[in-house]
Amino acid sequence: MIAQAQAVLLVICPALLIVAALKDVTTYTIPNWISLALIAAFFPTALALGLDLSTLGLHAAIGFGALVAGMAMFALGWIGGGDAKVFAATALWLGWPASATFLLATALAGGVLAVTLLAMRSIRLRPYVSAGPSWLSRLAEPGENVPYGLAICIGGLAAFPASSLVQALAAAAPL
Repeated sequence: MIAQAQAVLLVICPALLIVAALKDVTTYTIPNWISLALIAAFFPTALALGLDLSTLGLHAAIGFGALVAGMAMFALGWIGGGDAKVFAATALWLGWPASATFLLATALAGGVLAVTLLAMRSIRLRPYVSAGPSWLSRLAEPGENVPYGLAICIGGLAAFPASSLVQALAAAAPL
């Protein structure tokens, strides 16, 4: 019963990442409530899974470092403010060493996203994409922003199984 409750708590992060990605792709915004919910849910989840204080502190430090990096990327105009916040909140959940996988997977997904958007915005494909839903045709508009929340979601989901939270659940309830 306790393992089931812990597993339910672990679903919060992937579920909110998917919601953030969908919101970013369709509206080019990631609402603040998503990042706040990720942060608020992390601490009860970590405590329920028995993370010790040093591991909890390391998660917090990594989240803070990601927030600083995200703010720098936002200041440089590379990503949006919502992207920076969800990037930091995701890093908080992942901790070490999953954050290295998160960075790599996010960068790779961002590259694929950029190439895909360039293709969608080309003269040849834009007419076909523009015939779709309004959010899809907006993605095909030349000069439009990049919904980097999608890349952050992919990176977070790719790294999540290696997070110390998932590892703690696996150690507590081996198959």
